[in-house]
Amino acid sequence: MKPDLPIVMRGFFGTMLTEIAPRLNAEYSTGSISIMSMMLYLTAQEYERAAEVRVTDNAEMRALFADAARLVQDKSLKARLEEAAGTKDRSLLVSALDEGHAALSALLIELQAHVEESTAPWAAGLEARIWDHLLASTERRRLHLPVTG
Repeated sequence: MKPDLPIVMRGFFGTMLTEIAPRLNAEYSTGSISIMSMMLYLTAQEYERAAEVRVTDNAEMRALFADAARLVQDKSLKARLEEAAGTKDRSLLVSALDEGHAALSALLIELQAHVEESTAPWAAGLEARIWDHLLASTERRRLHLPVTG
């Protein structure tokens, strides 16, 4: 049998919150077990979607960099955008995806600062696209709280 981690963790959440917490006598212990059970629930969500969120974010940034490289006139930034656009995720381990995401995000910040300072006709459209990516990335990471009562 292969345990399904999100199901197991949601089961722990339910048991801790509905069976263990009500039987504890101390307020501190009850509060602690409630917080721990909620963290199990939220961790199960993150476990299920972790790789997909990161792979999608990284792919969006690479596509954005490929398009931006055709517009940006600064040769150094253009070269780094082209290089980053051509990279691939080296592994589906979350730690490796996070490492790649951090590098891409640093370049995105630099690109955004460049675009915000630019008066080029294409700058406003690229800035809007960056903000669209940031909003979509945030939405992908949204945690959904359980209905408990």
